[in-house]
Amino acid sequence: MPRECLVCGRRLGAKEEHLCLYCAVDLPMTYFWERAHNPMADQFNALLEQMRQAETEEGDVGRVDEAEWGTDNDTGARERMEYARACALMFYHHENPFKHIPKALKYDGNIKAGRYYATMLGRKMAESGNWGDVDLVIPVPLHWFRRYRRGYNQAEVIAKAVARELGARFRSDILCRKHRTKSQTKLDAAARLRNVQGVFGVKKRCAATHVLIIDDTFTTGATLCACYFAVRQAFGPNVRISVATLAVVQA
Repeated sequence: MPRECLVCGRRLGAKEEHLCLYCAVDLPMTYFWERAHNPMADQFNALLEQMRQAETEEGDVGRVDEAEWGTDNDTGARERMEYARACALMFYHHENPFKHIPKALKYDGNIKAGRYYATMLGRKMAESGNWGDVDLVIPVPLHWFRRYRRGYNQAEVIAKAVARELGARFRSDILCRKHRTKSQTKLDAAARLRNVQGVFGVKKRCAATHVLIIDDTFTTGATLCACYFAVRQAFGPNVRISVATLAVVQA
């Protein structure tokens, strides 16, 4: 079968990789890796604060214990929650044909394309100088049954490539998904938050100073927030935690 552009379907030339020259030039990159503060990170941090307040008030599963965050006597550690960094390679929109890139990895089994663009993301992060202290990269885990049916975890594909470019350790045995959840695809923001509450846990701990959590797409950020709190509770307040994805939904 002839190789075709993932976006427009044109037949690819010998030197074209996954996208034709025209679509490659138009790739909607975010450049968020160059900015410690950016719209994706702002949205993620706002959701973190929202979840932290809700879980503190309700005493919900997955809340951040005072033993981990510090009490009022511990110089206000609870109020000093560090601004989390976040970045993605490209913008994603349901009406934008570039949505076929993350979908090709997640639903079509195109691991080669996923690895190619994840490598591009990792290289740009490494070149920016803002991510050089990342020493541990963790993928968002799939439930074992969903992984069995799909045959792979798309977040792992991305995380391995990003870790290689950053010179960081890749570990897929840190985070675990405690039980299977509904697909997030058709849920609104509030339902996504409820759907992932208490879902993730940490199986193992290891030494780290900057942990990067990887997923395929940032939609509302609910899944990454749930993972963030699981890692935070296990690793403590002195470890920086950031997130990165292949694509971010464009508002």
